[in-house]
Amino acid sequence: MPSVNFICHNFFVAVSFVACIIGLFLLWDNKQQKNDADATEAILFRMTFCYWLVYCVAFGIEKLIFPHWEAIHMTLRITTALSYFLTFSCIVSLPLHKFAVRQVEE
Repeated sequence: MPSVNFICHNFFVAVSFVACIIGLFLLWDNKQQKNDADATEAILFRMTFCYWLVYCVAFGIEKLIFPHWEAIHMTLRITTALSYFLTFSCIVSLPLHKFAVRQVEE
């Protein structure tokens, strides 16, 4: 049963890697934002996708290429943990930013 969960997680990471690239491509525009709130929201979305992309790459390298090299393995584990927490903080910051902008407007 644990091998099924491992394969499922690997599949999820691979699909989310592709989704992050598509998301960054969709967010990439050369237009200037109307105001600071829109610019901040776009930056938070880009940061979320970039941090998750770093997580996917580090996870893939950790699982596929260097399973027995301890120094690189530990560095990749730290990178995956930091990028995971940075992604989480960006996701939490999005609704907080919207709430703060709404409070200023009122």
